[in-house]
Amino acid sequence: MAAIELRALTKVYPGGVKALDALDLTIPEGEFFALLGPSGCGKTTLLRTIAGLETATGGAVVIGDRDVTNLQPGARDIAMVFQDYALFPHMDVTDNIGYPLRIKKVAKPARREKAAEVGARLGLDHLMDRRPGQLSGGQQQRVALARVMATQAQAFLFDEPLSNLDARLRLEARTFLKKLQRELGVTTVFVTHDQAEALAMADRMAVMEAGHIRQIGTPAEVFQRPANTFVASFIGSTPMNLLDGVVRGDTLEVAGHSVAVPTSAKGRVPDGAEIVYGVRPEYMTYAAEPAEGAFGGKVAIVENLGATHLVTLDVNDVTVQAIVPEGSEPAIGDDGYALPRHDRALVYRNGELV
Repeated sequence: MAAIELRALTKVYPGGVKALDALDLTIPEGEFFALLGPSGCGKTTLLRTIAGLETATGGAVVIGDRDVTNLQPGARDIAMVFQDYALFPHMDVTDNIGYPLRIKKVAKPARREKAAEVGARLGLDHLMDRRPGQLSGGQQQRVALARVMATQAQAFLFDEPLSNLDARLRLEARTFLKKLQRELGVTTVFVTHDQAEALAMADRMAVMEAGHIRQIGTPAEVFQRPANTFVASFIGSTPMNLLDGVVRGDTLEVAGHSVAVPTSAKGRVPDGAEIVYGVRPEYMTYAAEPAEGAFGGKVAIVENLGATHLVTLDVNDVTVQAIVPEGSEPAIGDDGYALPRHDRALVYRNGELV
C-alpha cells in the first residue's frame, strides 16, 4: 500500500472548462478516502487523473515515493473498479479475475491459481466457470473486486461501484467492501454521489464543488460542522435548516424569532452582522406547545422516514424542518414548535462557518 499525494493538480478540458482547479490533497497509506459531490463537480475526473486515464494539465500525482504524473495507467501500480464493472463478456470469471496478471505476463497456471484463491475469498468459488451475463449485479461486483485484489496494487480506485445495485444489495455491498478494505489495508479512493455511502464507509472524505475541494474531514466532522453553506446544504439525508438572520447582541433574529447565539459562535460575530443560522432537523426538538427559543409555525408536510418522520413547518414565509420519533408525528395544519439544540446550532457569515 502507498500514500497518494496531489500537488496543485489541475485539469482543463478543450474550450477552457476547468474540471480540477489546483487541488492539493494527501491520502495516507491504508486510508479509505471518499470523494463526494454533485454531478459535474470533478470527482470522477479527479479519480481518472490519479489513474492516468486523464492527463493532468498541471500539478503532480505522487503515489508512494513515485511521481506518476506522466506515467501510463499500467505503470502506476493501481487498480480500478468502474461503475459498470468493465468485465469481459466472453471470458469466464476465472479469466476475468486473472486478466490483469495476463497483462503482466504471468503464466497461465499461476494466474488461474491466483484467480481461484481470490475468488474463493470473495465467495465466488462456485461461479468460476460462468460468464458475466450469467451473474447477478452483486456477483459481477465481486468479480470486479476480485480482479483488483488479484493485481496486489498499491492503491484501489472505485468509481461509484455500488450505483448499479438495488437498495438492499447496496447496503450489503458497502458493508462487505468496507470490511474487505480493512482486511487488506490498501489505500482506497472511492467516488460517490451518495452521501450515505461516504458517511458510512470513509475514514475521511472530501466534498467537491466545481473543481474545488470545499471541505476535508472525517464523516463526523463534515456532518456535524460543515465548513460552509455549500457543504451544509449538500451533506445529510435531510437538508440542514439554513435560515437568514441578524446578530442582535447575545441573540440572533432569525425568521421573526429570537434565538441564542450558539456556543461555538459567541464573541465571533459583531452586532448587526448578517448571518446564516444552521441546524440539522435531527438536532431540532419538536413540540406542540410554545417554548423559549423555538420556531413556531404551521405544520405543512409530514414525511414518513420509517422509524422517524420529517416535519416541515411554515415559519414566517420560510420552512423549518425537524425529525420526530415514530408515533409522535403531528397532523398537517397543526400549530407546531421546533426547538434547536443550542450545542448543535451553527452560524455562517459570508458563506463560511464562524
